[in-house]
Amino acid sequence: MRVLPAPCFVFSDVHLGVTPPQVERSLLAFLEHARGAAGSVVINGDLFDFWFEWRSVIPRAGFRVLASLARLSEAGIPILWIAGNHDCWGGAVLREDVGVTYHVGAWTGEIAGWRTRFDHGDGLRDEEDRRYRMLRAVLRHPWSIRAFRWIHPDLGTRIALGSSHASRTYRARDGGEGLRQVARRALDATPGTDLLVFGHSHVAQLEQTPAGVYANAGTWMDDTTYLTIREDAVRLHRWSPETPGLEIAVVPRGALLTSGR
Repeated sequence: MRVLPAPCFVFSDVHLGVTPPQVERSLLAFLEHARGAAGSVVINGDLFDFWFEWRSVIPRAGFRVLASLARLSEAGIPILWIAGNHDCWGGAVLREDVGVTYHVGAWTGEIAGWRTRFDHGDGLRDEEDRRYRMLRAVLRHPWSIRAFRWIHPDLGTRIALGSSHASRTYRARDGGEGLRQVARRALDATPGTDLLVFGHSHVAQLEQTPAGVYANAGTWMDDTTYLTIREDAVRLHRWSPETPGLEIAVVPRGALLTSGR
C-alpha cells in the first residue's frame, strides 16, 4: 500500500509557459507556504503547458517552480506528480534532479486513512474523448518520443505550444459534468476507494456521492483553487497570500462513515 503523509495539498492545471507572470508568482508563494504546512504535495497533471526532456535541454518556462519543488523535496516533503495530457513526457530530470515521484496513469494509495485514487482525467469520457484517446496513443508511443528528440528544442517547443492552444483554453463545456459522471461510476465500481480526485476539466468540485467522495482541484491557471486531505475531512480552498487557507467547500469524514463506507 502506497501512503502519502497528511495534510496532503493537491493542485492541478497550472499550464506554466503560457500563463501571465502573476500565475507563477502565486504558485511560488503557495509552494513556500506548503513547505511549512504540508505533509505531502500532489500535482494532478498539467503543471506545464508543455514539458519534454531532450538529452541535455529542458524547457525554460517554470524553472523557478522546479527549483521550489526541489526545495520541498529536499525538506523531506514527498511530491507526487501525475502526468497530464500536456506534461506526459517527464523523465529523469523530474525524478532525479527535482526529486518528485513522476507517475504516468492513475495512482492509488492511502492518505490519512482515505483510500485514494488520483487520475488527471484526460481521455476518460466515453464518446467525447474517443478521438483524443487514439491521438494520445500515438503521442505517447516510444517511436514518437524518439522522433521528437531529433527536433531542435526551440522548434519543438513552438510546435507543441501551438498545437496545445485549444486544450489549454478549454474549460469543460459541460461544467465538469462528464468527468463527474465518470467519477461516480468509478466509485460505484470500486468499493475499496473512498476518494477519487481528477483534474483536467478546469472545474473545481468537491462532493459526497453514495459510494465515496469525488474531488477536482480545478485550475490554478484561471483560479487558484486547491484541495487538502486530512484525517477529518477533504477541503476545497482558494489561495491568496492574505487568506492562504480560504475554505470553499468541505466533506467531513463523518459523511463518509455515515454513507456506510
